[in-house]
Amino acid sequence: MSLATATARPTGTRRRMSAEDVLVLWTEYDRTGDKALRDRLVLTFAPLVKYIVYKKVREMPARCEVEDFISCGLEALIQSIDRYDPAKGATLEQYAWTRIHGAVLDELRRQDWAPRSVRRWERDIERAADAFTTLHGRRPKNDELAEACGISVDELRRHRDEVTRSDMTSLNTLVLSDDETNIERIDTIASGDLSSDPMHATAKDEAKDKFRAAFARLPQREREVAVLLYVKNLTLAEIGTILGVSESRVCQIHGQLKKTLRQALTADEQLFQLVA
Repeated sequence: MSLATATARPTGTRRRMSAEDVLVLWTEYDRTGDKALRDRLVLTFAPLVKYIVYKKVREMPARCEVEDFISCGLEALIQSIDRYDPAKGATLEQYAWTRIHGAVLDELRRQDWAPRSVRRWERDIERAADAFTTLHGRRPKNDELAEACGISVDELRRHRDEVTRSDMTSLNTLVLSDDETNIERIDTIASGDLSSDPMHATAKDEAKDKFRAAFARLPQREREVAVLLYVKNLTLAEIGTILGVSESRVCQIHGQLKKTLRQALTADEQLFQLVA
């Protein structure tokens, strides 16, 4: 396949360039260093960057800007084009996928305020709970889950509280207040000069109204758990004692309320990022 054939296809078409065409284009770029050829390769694989980023969107803290991850992915794409070695057997698309995915994950970890150890315990506890549920047909009690994780019940509680606190910080962009009936923290976020911006103030009020409405639709028990956890700053065990339920049940309620709020506010994600 000639370079003329590889570059003749219109850029506006949705038809994907074949691996053979990509290799012809890259070989010519590698030989000449022509930046226009590299730009053509970047445009060819730019949709791959967006695909990878948007697959990871739900794992990103709400304060994170998707555009930051796309920029990070595009930078990784350019680097992969410059460093690609076809002699190693992978296609440029396969190599770029690996580099872009790794760069997005690194950026996600960089923007996550929680230590990696906390995230590791979060995954380990959830895996142990899922494995127990699969085996026994029910969720484990605290002592059963602690045994499955190879730790004491006190250690399990400590790790759960650390995970919960990290989630609370993530919810700051969804705003939580200090009153007894509503959960908002948007007023505690330093806004600097934005406080005098009418458009920002309007967006902020709209975000508060949307969150209040979503929170008001939560079941009463979920609202109680949210207030005790984020306003009163109680531990899961303390909340369980107050509500007369197990600590595991409090953890389940907390997980459900987060899921419900995320689903309710997904359509307004950009609004909450704007006022964060």
